[in-house]
Amino acid sequence: MAEVQAARPVPVPAAAADTPSRSVPAARDILELLKPVTWFPPMWAFMCGVVSSGVALGDRWPFLLAGVILAGPLVCGTSQAVNDWFDREVDAINEPGRPIPSGRVPGRWGLGVAIAGTLLSLLVAAVIGPVVFAATILGLVLAWIYSTPWPRLKKSGIWGPATTGFAYEGLTWFTGAAVMLGGMPDERIIALLLLYSLGAHGIMTLNDFKAIEGDRLTGIRSLPAVLGPERAARLACVVMALPQAVVVALLWHWGLPLFAGLVAFGLVLQLAFMRRLMADPRGRAPWYNATGVLTYVLGMLVAAIGVGRLA
Repeated sequence: MAEVQAARPVPVPAAAADTPSRSVPAARDILELLKPVTWFPPMWAFMCGVVSSGVALGDRWPFLLAGVILAGPLVCGTSQAVNDWFDREVDAINEPGRPIPSGRVPGRWGLGVAIAGTLLSLLVAAVIGPVVFAATILGLVLAWIYSTPWPRLKKSGIWGPATTGFAYEGLTWFTGAAVMLGGMPDERIIALLLLYSLGAHGIMTLNDFKAIEGDRLTGIRSLPAVLGPERAARLACVVMALPQAVVVALLWHWGLPLFAGLVAFGLVLQLAFMRRLMADPRGRAPWYNATGVLTYVLGMLVAAIGVGRLA
């Protein structure tokens, strides 16, 4: 697939003309390609998995450190390199200053970084354990099929957000728990990570608001591009809220009323934020990402701490 992609002409943006010709990219440009700012969500979910396991750190700290590196710089960083490689033609038009279209990461270096990151991630995961290794294989497969010309899941407003929500939240939560337990997490942990992965679909939908025009022009059928900002925002709010309501009910059922109350309080705050979001969905989507999403991920940690007490 990469050969077919490489054979197509890539527009040369003005920024590339001002970039000195080089055969080897600078370390800072490789780091920019891996987008460290995107590592936080999976690393947070990984730590939620660690906490939910209820296992004391003890002599597990080397595995914990390896797992954090795996979730953030390795798997997430690799997914960013994969995405930028297969998006390089679109980025040459919309964001020519990025490392690949600007020429700062020249030739096939972008693809090489993606492949190297994939292999290194698998190596580290294999050292940690078989369950983590299996989860890492799934995460990397999702990263590649999200961006590759086929099936390119990012073109779908349903499968794209579902893939990223599951990979960033659920799979890394699973990995964190598995690292500490040395095997499969129990059904309560599985239930929480699946519910928060489902809710993350709404978060990813709101993240698509910044590229509505570009998505429409390039054939990416994100929900904001297909439904329009108002309907997409309404659907995103429902998708974020309902799984959290189920989490509240489960925590209560498991005999954790304090934690159920805290998650419920966070959900009430989000509902208030959602009401303000709906007054101007497109303009306030970034604001909601800084308020409602923060409350959402804090609820994840609260739920994880609660379940960890049952271990």
